Amino acid sequence: MTEIELIVDLHKTTERQGPGSEADTLKALGCIDIAHRKDLKIADIGCGTGAQTLTLARNTEAEITAVDLSPEFLEILGRRAKKAGLQDRIKTVVGSMDALNFEKESLDLIWSEGAIYNIGFKRGIRLWRQFLKPKGYLCVSEITWITESRPRKIEAFWNAEYPEIDRASAKVGILENNGFTLMGYFTLPQKSWMHEYYEPLQGEFDAFL
Repeated sequence: MTEIELIVDLHKTTERQGPGSEADTLKALGCIDIAHRKDLKIADIGCGTGAQTLTLARNTEAEITAVDLSPEFLEILGRRAKKAGLQDRIKTVVGSMDALNFEKESLDLIWSEGAIYNIGFKRGIRLWRQFLKPKGYLCVSEITWITESRPRKIEAFWNAEYPEIDRASAKVGILENNGFTLMGYFTLPQKSWMHEYYEPLQGEFDAFL
């Protein structure tokens, strides 16, 4: 199996493929006055098995296109959407987040939880902006430093694994330099990492190994 296939195999039975929660998704959605709109078009990029996709569908009347590189993840999302009676509003597309096939200025909202790092924050922002309508919104979660100092081992790990890691203020600067205006920002609480992501993932280790 390839590295990607192994990652998919480990994550496909868990609710989430990265940190976050339903409360976090709703909090971010609440930062913009958009949920009530009719004919809303949303793209969920790097959706995984779609925990946040389903939350968006339940709390808007949007037509949602869920994009992920893994057909297995999307099959699971498709089954979950059908079970929830939301299959008519969620379309799944197998594709890479750096080669999206949307028309320019066709989306009201681009959503991406714990995924943009795969192509890099700055690159993702620049690539995706063209697909948003002139008054469209972008919502992403991104790994950032939240203190000026941290243990050397942790800093060395993240600098090696993701050289773009930086403080949130630097990420906001990238957004502003690419024509965005910040509508809201918050850090994910510890439970969104541990209880919602790491602990369920740890529960799959024995079967995976």
